[in-house]
Amino acid sequence: MKKMSSNQLLEQLTADTKRIVLTIHYLLQEDPAVLVAQPAAGKWSVAQVIEHLNSYGRYYLPLMEQALKAYRGPASKDFKPGWLGDYFTSSMAPKEDGRITHKMQAPKDHRPSRDIDSYTVLQEFLAQEKLLLELLQLAGKADLNQIRIPISIAKFIKIKLGDTFRFLIAHHQRHFVQINNTLNAVKGNHGYTYPSGVVA
Repeated sequence: MKKMSSNQLLEQLTADTKRIVLTIHYLLQEDPAVLVAQPAAGKWSVAQVIEHLNSYGRYYLPLMEQALKAYRGPASKDFKPGWLGDYFTSSMAPKEDGRITHKMQAPKDHRPSRDIDSYTVLQEFLAQEKLLLELLQLAGKADLNQIRIPISIAKFIKIKLGDTFRFLIAHHQRHFVQINNTLNAVKGNHGYTYPSGVVA
């Protein structure tokens, strides 16, 4: 696991998040019936996928915000991924061609209900993404190696703040591939992608 420039990492993660925000704006223009339609029995709708992401944001974003606002040390010039954080990120992130190679089952407390309002869910996620952008900017004045965040599935395990950002955004990218596939199935548009390129 090689060191990387903290500033370059934050710039890349900021660009990735902005692309996701753009895609959310496209989704908000969709027919709500499309967003709550399941592509097959037992498969999540677009709204359910977003609600799944919201559940992680409700856990991680307040912890990250609290840690960043409490930090009083110097900023880190370089960031070196931890072995566990790097494993989580690489397992979660889609490949360059959009393939998802590691299948995972969501923990019970992160499984969305089918009975949800798509507009409310999307607005919450948009607000979370705006907060995430603020935290990425704030992180430029912090140490991405020193600050550690407890993971949701085992709170006694903590990973570096830089890895928490990487994992969270890779998780978003993974599920936006799923969103694109879901829309193709529901709308019958084979090979369609949103203009942002996030859901390629």
